[in-house]
Amino acid sequence: MSHIAELPDTRAAFAPDAPCVADDRLTLSNARFRDRVHAAAAELRRAGVGDGDVVAVVLPNRVELVIVLFAAWRLGAAVTPVNPGLTDDDIGYQIADSGATVVIGDAGRPGVTLDVTALGGPAEPVVATGHDDGLALIIYTSGTTGRPKGVLLGHDNLAAMCAMTIDALGLDATEHSLLILPLFHVNGIVVSVLSPLLAGGHTTVAGKFSAAGFFDLVERVRPTYFSGVPAIYAMLVAQPAEARPDLSSLRRVICGAAPMPAELIARFEQRFGVPIVEGYGLSEGTCASTLNPVAGPRKPGTVGLPLPGQTVTIVDADGRPVEDGTPGEVVISGPNVMRGYLGKPEETVKAVRDGRLHTGDVGYLDADGYLVLVDRIKDMIIRGGENLYPKEIENALYRHPAVHEAAVVGIPDPVLGEVPVAHVVAAPGARVTSAELTAHCRDELAAFKVPATIVLTAALPRNPVGKIDKKQLRASVA
Repeated sequence: MSHIAELPDTRAAFAPDAPCVADDRLTLSNARFRDRVHAAAAELRRAGVGDGDVVAVVLPNRVELVIVLFAAWRLGAAVTPVNPGLTDDDIGYQIADSGATVVIGDAGRPGVTLDVTALGGPAEPVVATGHDDGLALIIYTSGTTGRPKGVLLGHDNLAAMCAMTIDALGLDATEHSLLILPLFHVNGIVVSVLSPLLAGGHTTVAGKFSAAGFFDLVERVRPTYFSGVPAIYAMLVAQPAEARPDLSSLRRVICGAAPMPAELIARFEQRFGVPIVEGYGLSEGTCASTLNPVAGPRKPGTVGLPLPGQTVTIVDADGRPVEDGTPGEVVISGPNVMRGYLGKPEETVKAVRDGRLHTGDVGYLDADGYLVLVDRIKDMIIRGGENLYPKEIENALYRHPAVHEAAVVGIPDPVLGEVPVAHVVAAPGARVTSAELTAHCRDELAAFKVPATIVLTAALPRNPVGKIDKKQLRASVA
């Protein structure tokens, strides 16, 4: 196989009846998947899609979205997956900004030019014309400031990232991934779909995540792994204590998108007996740049070691490397670094300098070379001239047994400039007061790091990927 677009044919030739992809409506063998990809490619070609074009797909998690990926790549086109939960205005912006030739989705949705049901016609062989230097994906960032940016990822980026993922996780033909993250996000595409398929395994696409029904799904589907975000693991730990599901099929589970408190990792592993492998990465780096080794030692509180083929450097404000143990900006280099932001050359130059991706994250390398994330540069709070990192305060709060989730943001203060405010969700069945948590923080932190206010809340706002939405928290406090 010389190009990922040929993967459906390669799998069908090797094991036509073996499972490939499934969701709650559709189960496709390798041969049936190949036929559906060919049929979709023929339909896209009739719609005018060709080499160098962009196909937008506005669908929830379902098998057809995976079919569209391979069908478009077969024609040399790139794909931009659109979050169907966005407003019509935001969907329209992404379609226009990406320059999509065709928009695939459910009939009747604004902007859709090709009904997804039209992609299921009779198979019509289409020769793959994709090339390794072609554009594969335009992934839109969550847009914490202003409109989201389109991250340009080439087939070379995807090939490198999938090879690293397969190697780091030890994936093989016996793997069965359960996709629970959204397919408009690069983690869902790379870790839960492309990598297991390339390794010879198969994938089940879950619909909208439900903590209450998740264990039943795992028992029924019997996956070997899934990839989630900290919020998902927090929701699973919060399930009733009498829930004792059979998770024996799981070899390991993966966590990314945001740092996971060591206390939450311990609660999950102690309760369910499944190891969590935590990693770190960005859409701009095609998904992952570090990972705690599957075979160990895994170090909770860190996001692991650089993946083979990537270099992680910590630099100061002038871009000079700092000594291990000294915090600075995390900078990544490797074949996974994006080509740039679509139509934004100035922002591209800020992010990628001399081929190195400046992440905007603050971290340090410990004595063993594991990366410890301190916080986002833009989330740093300056209180009376002292630099505070919300993550340090959040970690202190997590060490209180009654704390289920915590998020800290800075708000303006007329005297000190900024002060930290903590938003806390109590653990199920736990009772705790703001005064108790403030006293706990005084025991754990220097006085200037103690939150000015602790707000107890039933839930924290989240962005579409499942990260806590600190922009919304700041707005609510203001």
